[in-house]
Amino acid sequence: MTHHVSVKDVTADLLRQWEHDPYNLLQILIGVQQTFQHISTTAVDLIADKLSLPRASIEGVIGFYSFLHVQQRGLYDLLMSDNIVDQMSGSRELAGLLARRLDVKSGTTRADGAVSLGYTSCTGMGDQGPAALVNNRALTSLTPQRIEQIAELIEERVPLGEWPQELFAVSGNIQRRDLLLESDLLQGAAIDAVVSRGAEQILSELEESGLRGRGGAGFRTALKWRFCRDAAADERVVVCNADEGEPGTFKDRVLLQAYADRLFEGMALCAGVIGASRGFLYLRAEYFYLLEDLQQELQRRRDANLLGEDILGQAGFDFDIEIHLGAGAYICGEESALIESLEGKRGIPRIRPPFPVTEGYRGRPTVVNNVETLIAAAMIAVHGAEWFCSRGTDDSAGTKLLSISGDCARPGVYEYPYGVSIEAILRDCGARDVQAVQVAGPAGQCVPPSEFHRAIAFEDLSTGGSMMIFNQQRNLLNAVENFADFFVHESCGLCTPCRVGTTLLQKRLRKVVSGHATSEDLAMMRTIGSVVRESSHCGLGMTAANPILGSMEKFPGVYSEKLKSTGFEPAFDLDAALDEARKITGRDDAGAHIEGGGV
Repeated sequence: MTHHVSVKDVTADLLRQWEHDPYNLLQILIGVQQTFQHISTTAVDLIADKLSLPRASIEGVIGFYSFLHVQQRGLYDLLMSDNIVDQMSGSRELAGLLARRLDVKSGTTRADGAVSLGYTSCTGMGDQGPAALVNNRALTSLTPQRIEQIAELIEERVPLGEWPQELFAVSGNIQRRDLLLESDLLQGAAIDAVVSRGAEQILSELEESGLRGRGGAGFRTALKWRFCRDAAADERVVVCNADEGEPGTFKDRVLLQAYADRLFEGMALCAGVIGASRGFLYLRAEYFYLLEDLQQELQRRRDANLLGEDILGQAGFDFDIEIHLGAGAYICGEESALIESLEGKRGIPRIRPPFPVTEGYRGRPTVVNNVETLIAAAMIAVHGAEWFCSRGTDDSAGTKLLSISGDCARPGVYEYPYGVSIEAILRDCGARDVQAVQVAGPAGQCVPPSEFHRAIAFEDLSTGGSMMIFNQQRNLLNAVENFADFFVHESCGLCTPCRVGTTLLQKRLRKVVSGHATSEDLAMMRTIGSVVRESSHCGLGMTAANPILGSMEKFPGVYSEKLKSTGFEPAFDLDAALDEARKITGRDDAGAHIEGGGV
């Protein structure tokens, strides 16, 4: 909220900080946005000149990311989390209360420039909502009393640094620990393992452990590392995907907050195995509050010779890590879109092949793993494959961290051996009278009670870590509609099946929710959903229809009870649209009406 400084001076400082490198464009833009609450024409002009980039390219990047703006935002930029779990705990009502208290409409900036108010998809705080962001800082456990307190602080123009710290408190909320979270890892032990035993031995140990990616896709970690190591190149790159954007997921947030040392250990281990000299932690914008602590942890590791040149005295083992921020784009959770974003561009998924392990960041072989995977790899390097395989199933070794939220007594992070059933998880978290469980976020599966015996495992219900619980009192269509809106908002727009298909599905679903749909609409939703699933460019687009298709299959009753008995009802009533014109002209005769005016 600094406005007495010069736009030119701040932008010039950011350009120097990021070495006048076009690949760092996004980080420069984020810095300008955070300083001035928007990116002015002056800043764009200077960046374009110094980086030798077309203005259109810079403006295209700004327009792609939800947290970058060319229009001035308020000194206090408030975004309420609009995840369905936040809605269930009263976020919409609190947003209305805040809007009335501050006299600002949602989606606008107040005339005096003091405050902006809007919604964002999910802040990664589903276990302690309702939540919000103010200038990218998380606000948790909101209540009417806290809303009043926040409004007073804003009206009095109290700087964020002087706000009561309890407003920003983020709990770890670890409810169950198992293999990863119960076991110790001495600082430097995994790095020492690769130095003393060699890369091949570590790869063999990872292969024997059966470790698979914990982001949901489940690709074998050792195979990914081996592909990258064997690719011909002068430089290789390690990327940690901490863009935990799937609504309802927050377990990586907890790992970053409490186990960052283990994450950086895993990244350095990977570097030692594949021969990488450069690493990136891609941190989602909603976790900006963690940035300072993460930077301090990196410096501690440099001071201990666990990062930098000649790590642990091993000549030529040079590796360091930079933290890059995201700017509000769900698609950047897809690894090739994430790499595009790391390169300062719009996060559009790449056409594959080539795959990142052969041509990733700046064309260099790149390993992209998520937070939990890298921590597990570090633990395996120290404790061994047999230790890891002591939990789980034959096809899904080890444990999985789950983000549990919704209608339960004890939301939070739970670590379970693979193979645990949904019904066991529901008992542990205190869920009662459960109607459905959404596994793996909006892109996953909506599971009915008849399937609560099913297991969390790659061979059954695979998940990146999200479980949202809905009791019998919830209207399940509210959740489906929330998920459909999310996919419309977050489509990168590259391919027609996703860009257009998600909007068509959203409109048909709204027709169902409003009670105007027929069986023909359901049939059309299945057809459109199949096209989206089979024809979209990337994996995220392919799953965008899942909330609708899955709920129609598993919960047909919530749709059938909403259907009208007619064979067809138009989506748009042309005659009703002319009602205002009839009032203005004072006519209501037959000639002022359109018979059969639906389309």
